[in-house]
Amino acid sequence: MRRILSCTLGVSVFCVLFSTVALAASHNPADYPLRVHIFQHNSVSHYYNRSLETVDGEGRANLFENGEPRGFDFRYHCDNRLMNSVGYETYFARWKKPGKEMEILLAAMGGTCNFKVDVKESVVYRKHKGVVSEELASRYKEWMIRNRYDPEHGKNIPVEADTEPASEQAPAGTGTSAPR
Repeated sequence: MRRILSCTLGVSVFCVLFSTVALAASHNPADYPLRVHIFQHNSVSHYYNRSLETVDGEGRANLFENGEPRGFDFRYHCDNRLMNSVGYETYFARWKKPGKEMEILLAAMGGTCNFKVDVKESVVYRKHKGVVSEELASRYKEWMIRNRYDPEHGKNIPVEADTEPASEQAPAGTGTSAPR
């Protein structure tokens, strides 16, 4: 009887400590200094007893860190469904392992999502007419400066964004353009 009581008490203490550590993960946006714009992803939903348990998949996104845009490919594992960014919307994010793994804050769903990433140093992604393609990060950065777009500092909507991406516009100097 003592053994059973001791074992039950030990399991209870472990569960309390584990749940406290699990709940200690911050959902405060101030703790997530990076911004991520998700262009596309695919997903596989896993259910247990007709209830969603986890979702995983892969996709493409842009990372905004220290004022610099970079594209990245990712694999993810979430407790909730992931959604592509709408317009210029970005997700709050932070590094778990710099350059390898990040955590995305899913504020609307009250959770987080883990991304394993492959960062591209000199390119970003853009979307035009439903097709995601690559563009030079330096060109995208120039567009960000011209249009005062800086999601890391609350400038979430470009000031003078046209509907066409930079690569689809007339030669440089004939107007501003917006990556999509």
